[in-house]
Amino acid sequence: NHFFGGPLTSRFVVPCVFEMEVSATKKKVDDRVRTLVENGVRTKHRTVFLIIGDRAHLHIANLHHMLRKAGKSNPTVLWTYKKHLAIHSSDRRKRHREEKKLKQDPLDENYEAFLSQTTIRYCYYKETYKILGNTFGMLVIQDFETLTPNLLARTVETVEGGGIVALLIRTLPSLKALYTMTMDIHARYRTAKFHFIEPRFNERFLLSFSTLSNFLSVDDELNVIPFTSAVAKIAPVDPGVHDGHRTAAERELLQTQQALKGNPIIGPLIQIAKTMDQAKLVMDLMAIIVERDKSMRTTAVITAARGRGKSAAMGLAIAGALQQGFSNIFVTAPTPENLKAFFFFVVRGLEEMEYKERDHYEVHTSTNPEFNKAVVRINIFKEHRQTVQYISPSDALQFAQAELVVIDEAAAIPLPMVERLFGPYLVFLSSTMGGYEGTGRSLSLKLIQKLRHAKVASMGIPVEVALADAQNPRNIGASQKVGGGRELVELQLSEPIRYAEGDPVEKWLNQVLCMDAPTPTPKGAAICPHPDKCELYYVSRDTLFSFHKSAEEFLQRMMALYVSAHYKNQPDDLQLLGDAPAHHLFVLLPPVLPSTTQIPEILCVIQACEEGGVAADTMDKNLGSGSRPRGDLVPYTISQQFQEPDFGVLCGLRIVRIAVNPDYQRMKYGSRALQLLSQYYSGEIAYAPELDAQPPAALSVPQEGGPQAEREASTEPSATSPSTGAAAPARGPFMIARRGQLPHLLRPLHSRKRTETVQYLSTSFGVTLPLYDFWNSNGFTPLYIRQGQNELTAEHSLVMVKVLSPFKDLSVWVQQLFREFQRRFLGLLPMSFRTMPLDLALSVAMHRPQQPAP
Repeated sequence: NHFFGGPLTSRFVVPCVFEMEVSATKKKVDDRVRTLVENGVRTKHRTVFLIIGDRAHLHIANLHHMLRKAGKSNPTVLWTYKKHLAIHSSDRRKRHREEKKLKQDPLDENYEAFLSQTTIRYCYYKETYKILGNTFGMLVIQDFETLTPNLLARTVETVEGGGIVALLIRTLPSLKALYTMTMDIHARYRTAKFHFIEPRFNERFLLSFSTLSNFLSVDDELNVIPFTSAVAKIAPVDPGVHDGHRTAAERELLQTQQALKGNPIIGPLIQIAKTMDQAKLVMDLMAIIVERDKSMRTTAVITAARGRGKSAAMGLAIAGALQQGFSNIFVTAPTPENLKAFFFFVVRGLEEMEYKERDHYEVHTSTNPEFNKAVVRINIFKEHRQTVQYISPSDALQFAQAELVVIDEAAAIPLPMVERLFGPYLVFLSSTMGGYEGTGRSLSLKLIQKLRHAKVASMGIPVEVALADAQNPRNIGASQKVGGGRELVELQLSEPIRYAEGDPVEKWLNQVLCMDAPTPTPKGAAICPHPDKCELYYVSRDTLFSFHKSAEEFLQRMMALYVSAHYKNQPDDLQLLGDAPAHHLFVLLPPVLPSTTQIPEILCVIQACEEGGVAADTMDKNLGSGSRPRGDLVPYTISQQFQEPDFGVLCGLRIVRIAVNPDYQRMKYGSRALQLLSQYYSGEIAYAPELDAQPPAALSVPQEGGPQAEREASTEPSATSPSTGAAAPARGPFMIARRGQLPHLLRPLHSRKRTETVQYLSTSFGVTLPLYDFWNSNGFTPLYIRQGQNELTAEHSLVMVKVLSPFKDLSVWVQQLFREFQRRFLGLLPMSFRTMPLDLALSVAMHRPQQPAP
């Protein structure tokens, strides 16, 4: 392997007590590898290894052996891959050659022994949803080029404390080749007009490893690659601090367990709890269960980040419900495999309460091979017939006889389906709210908000009081009663259970995927200027994803705005934002003074995508064959619906997202941003860079070095310690560093030369009356509405178009298309749109184009 022109040789190897077999000789492994693994096990924190080379997969056996020597008892392994396992070939002749080679290669022999003696769960990337709720001691991510932010977040969070996350990468000419690696998801971003992909997300992802203390990069001989300066600072942790030392929360949990040991109802269950947070949740749920006569119309909503023990706590509570006499308990989740932890702790709770399998209960597993023998039912017959049974979310009618319904991983179930599961029985609903699955905000912004409004309406409680009560996660007071409706109880978990608090990998993952972005908060009247005084700025994505401190703060604020304003967000949106070549970013900011050094508050964000410009023959060919390439959503939709292939030739700009801080909504900031965007692409904002010769410091990123600094860094040799062989701090050709010279992060529209030709603006969204009124008031005309409903929100997708002023001749054509749309919509109202709200249906049917207020 050669990185930056220099071979990775044994000069990075440090003598240590651990030995690895390579070829026919034993080779000592760098002491830092073993130290990092042992530190993770002692602190109950996860570690990340980046293994580069064609034989990288063979060293999974060595890392697994180190884990066991450090104190992990035969950890299970989750091995994720795209299509083919990097284990052995199915070709007979090639397999014969490998077996012949195996007799001469002890490393391969150890690897084969590891495969046969270790519990390994192999999982396609496309089926990783099945491992939600499971826990593993080691994760192997095989095909790096197929990895997406969604897959990364979904799989890493299944690793327990002390475990290892191993990313395998094939041999590369240099470390910087990772920056430009073509990812499989990039094929989705290419359109007929845009082919070249700038992988900005990869660069930011790799630079983020500099902030991760539990990280080490090695080659396929386990030689340490000095990826960052932190590799020179790996020292063993103090065993006296991390072994046998109890935190304040652990002491509180022990005292609670001792105090409740004799309680026949809650005592046995609390003994199983791993954290005080989890013990409190079990007690809260049991308090609801015990008051059975009063709580049959109660909804308990449990929300937390992944790895907090929600499923385990609910499993213990269900065991307590069985002891209290509940007979019919139904459980639902996206798949039965998501309930592995839940059913495990139901059985554990029963055993703790002296139930015996076969004498008092029996466990049934699924016979469906797709469910991997997952538990689907527990029958209890100690005193009378009782059952805990899995039922698919789509079988809502079967819940009629339920006394208690458990909905696990609710954010991964379509919202209309979740709403149909409510009935005259007790409901426990849990979901991960960190955004890793992409629909957590749907649960909070849609369902929970609807339950809160129902509570307020039935009680007559002022909205301000209700929102204040909701701030207390364990508030089960009188203000939560819903009168004749349902009672809402909101519970939260914050203390991690899979790993110790302060896990560096969790902090790193939340930062790099913007899953824990702070909720935007108002800063007083000074931040609410008149919309006419606000200006729209173009965001440089090269700078935004450079991982500079200022750019990173700005990116986190933008994503926080997305999360707070939209119900559907997922980590993959971040990669789309950075890598899609047709996308552009704009932000609306308050007036910025030249002396301002702090990044101003973001009032509105617009993410737009160039569409159209498709050649006429290409359009005819695709429409004739029925194919629909990715991208160009509006051109193909309109051309197909109206059989007008010429529409695809037009160049448009689709508003993918527009997000306004919820505290500043209905203040005309969104309309102001759209007005300036229309003026910019209409040519009404002239190019005048001289007006912005010296931009405010807040709109640029401080330059860390420059060309001269980069040249010095690239020529300085990598120093090593003569006594230990460890790499010295962070310089040299093997280091990955931030780019020195970057364009300004934010540029006023008048200082950016427009290179795009845009004839119309468009948008596509799930239509509701407030959203329709907003786009209608800004001059957009509806041209298409999807007959089918969105599976997540039960909303119809609406396409609206606005012709820009220099192309008024197109307005006549658009009005003709609108009249045809109106005729079709009226004809479908008794059929496909019969469930649409009356006020919305009338607004669409009686649409009158409006011009935005001057």
